[in-house]
Amino acid sequence: MNNTIDPAKGLQLGLIGDNIARSRSPLLHRLAGRQNGIDVRYDRLVPVDLGLDFEAVFERCKREAYRGINVTYPYKERVAGLVRIDNPLVKAMGAVNTVIFEGETPRGYNTDYSGFMEAYKLVRGSAPTGTVLMIGTGGVGRAVAFGLAALGTRELRLVDRDPSKAEALAQALEAAAPDMKITIWLEAEKAAGGATGLINCTPVGMVGYEGTPLARPFMTGAEWAFDAVYTPTDTQFLTDAAEAGLSVISGWELFFYQGIHAWKHFLDLPLDEAALRSDLLNTGDTV
Repeated sequence: MNNTIDPAKGLQLGLIGDNIARSRSPLLHRLAGRQNGIDVRYDRLVPVDLGLDFEAVFERCKREAYRGINVTYPYKERVAGLVRIDNPLVKAMGAVNTVIFEGETPRGYNTDYSGFMEAYKLVRGSAPTGTVLMIGTGGVGRAVAFGLAALGTRELRLVDRDPSKAEALAQALEAAAPDMKITIWLEAEKAAGGATGLINCTPVGMVGYEGTPLARPFMTGAEWAFDAVYTPTDTQFLTDAAEAGLSVISGWELFFYQGIHAWKHFLDLPLDEAALRSDLLNTGDTV
């Protein structure tokens, strides 16, 4: 396998995930390619639509001319066992969202982690996170949790409808951030009491999964909220948070920065971030 890139021939990328019809990742990478005079083809690959399981779609990408892929819900943890992960932090995270096909073994990275930190700093600057409630401990939740550790979070409350997932994340975090106090709660409403930050890392709120993981009355007293969902950008969770007076961090910002960081892995050519942001906000998917 030698999926190296010849910029003159274009760049083949893809996204594997469920419910990704409205993903803006194809547009982001096509626009990044256009800035550099490179034709980028970026495919949406939904296993059920292809009549294949995730592993079969992954193998197909590996065999064909894909330079790399992004991986999204619900496969970020699943793909971690199929790639070589050199970064010990990402290895401890156990979740991968970017894969490069080069050499004999695909290499895995996580740009959700760094993307979340960029998004947080954009809105909150150097303000401490305070005590944080995070609902959802799947692939993106694991990345955000490690991002919180890097931001200096001292107390993290985890809620998941599958407590074993929360427990697994807590164990991974304890090794990487031994000074962080981590607790597991069964009810988000109770865990929200006294929290400074509120985070949704479940698919609730995205197109096809309407609703909110935390009702507005339980947001009182918090300072900020982040929603990993970005389609739509104005989720009920963030709308309620804004109406409750919280500073809101959109999942769109994580999407934007994780995409920029993924581009560096796909093809490390310079990007005009301000122009890319403007084009993404003002351009349809036909580019």
